[in-house]
Amino acid sequence: MAYTIDPETGRGVVIACSHGVMHGPPDGLRAGADLGTLFEQLADADGVMVAPGMLPLVERHFVGRRAPSLVLHLDWKNFARATYPPGERGRGEGVLTSLARLDEVAATGADAVMTYLYVGQRDTALEREEIERNARIARECDRLGLALIVEPRSAMEGLEADAASAELGADIVKCIWPGSVEGFATITESSLAPVLLAGGPGGEDTAATLRLAGEALDAGGAGVMFGRRVFRADKPAEVIARLRELVHGGASR
Repeated sequence: MAYTIDPETGRGVVIACSHGVMHGPPDGLRAGADLGTLFEQLADADGVMVAPGMLPLVERHFVGRRAPSLVLHLDWKNFARATYPPGERGRGEGVLTSLARLDEVAATGADAVMTYLYVGQRDTALEREEIERNARIARECDRLGLALIVEPRSAMEGLEADAASAELGADIVKCIWPGSVEGFATITESSLAPVLLAGGPGGEDTAATLRLAGEALDAGGAGVMFGRRVFRADKPAEVIARLRELVHGGASR
C-alpha cells in the first residue's frame, strides 16, 4: 500500500492533476499534452490526485512499490465559478455530486479520495445534507480502507471555512492559503488531522512556490497538495524534488 502521508515523517507532497473536472483542463493537462511524460515526472511525489475518467490513461504510473499513492477526486462542484448570492434551494446555491461510488473507487486500487465540505449555505437543509454526505463518505472509507482527504470551504464566498473535517472522519485536511503564516497556523493548530496546503494558481515562479510551501510548514502544516504550481513548471520533477527536501528533509528555502 502506498501512503499519501509518509508514516516516517508524518508529512506529504501530493500533486493535484484533476482540475479539468471543474473548469476544463488547464495548461499542462489539456488534450494533446503528453500525460505519460508528465506523470513520469511526478513519480517521486507521495501521492497524485486524478479524476476518475483520467485513470485509464495514467494508471500504469501508480503500479509498483515506489509508485505514488493514487488519490481519486470524488466530487464535481459548481461553487468555484463565482460568488454565489444567498438564495433558496435551487436559487443561488451551489451544488455537488459524486463522480463515483466508493466501492468503485476501492476496486481501482486507489489509496485515498478527496471530497469537499461546503458549509454556510443560506438554506440550512443543504448544509445538513453536506455534513451528512461527508460523514457517510468517512464511514464508507473506513469500511473500505481508503484514506479520506477533506477540503472545507465556505459555500457563499468560496473561502476557507472553519469546518470540523477531522471530527467527521477526515484523515487529511486540505486548506487554501488564508493570506498569512499566522492565519494558516490557526488552522493547523485547531485541526485533529494533518493539514496540507492547497497550491492555487501559479507555476511560473518556482521560488514563490517553495517560499509558500516553507511558510505552510512554518505554520505547522504537514505538507502540500499542489497542482498548477508543479505541472505548469518547466521541470516538474525538479520542483517535486525541492518540495520533498522542504517537506521531508527540513531543507532551508
